[in-house]
Amino acid sequence: MRTALFALLLTFAATPALADTTYGEGIHGQDTVPISTILANPDAWVGKTVRVQGRITDVCQKRGCWVAIASDQEFQTLRFKVQDGVIVFTPDVKGRTGIFEGTLARYELTREQAVERARHHAEEQGKEFDPATVTGPEVYYQLEGTGAVVQD
Repeated sequence: MRTALFALLLTFAATPALADTTYGEGIHGQDTVPISTILANPDAWVGKTVRVQGRITDVCQKRGCWVAIASDQEFQTLRFKVQDGVIVFTPDVKGRTGIFEGTLARYELTREQAVERARHHAEEQGKEFDPATVTGPEVYYQLEGTGAVVQD
């Protein structure tokens, strides 16, 4: 019995502790804003630097240039987009929790631009795309990221 307990303790002692991974400039803000608060009135947050926290529900499969962050409200997400190559999120961050900081941006697209955006997203995800699914112009918001800390 002692031998088995000793072996178990050695196993835990030999397992390295995981550390959080910092991306970009890291996090500098003190106050975390719930994603649902931002999405309830996004125009009030446009141009402001905000810090959010949540579980990563999706990752850009091509360049690792964005992650989707789950809100504190069910069925809401906020995209955290970084410049291609400046920060690269690997697919294994999906499902982890992180803290993300950046400036909220608003984008207004014509129907044609919305179709191209949807086509690009479908291509990234390896999904088929039907342009008829885009019915009109689109307005969307995303966090233009400067830094993040993903918990391992």
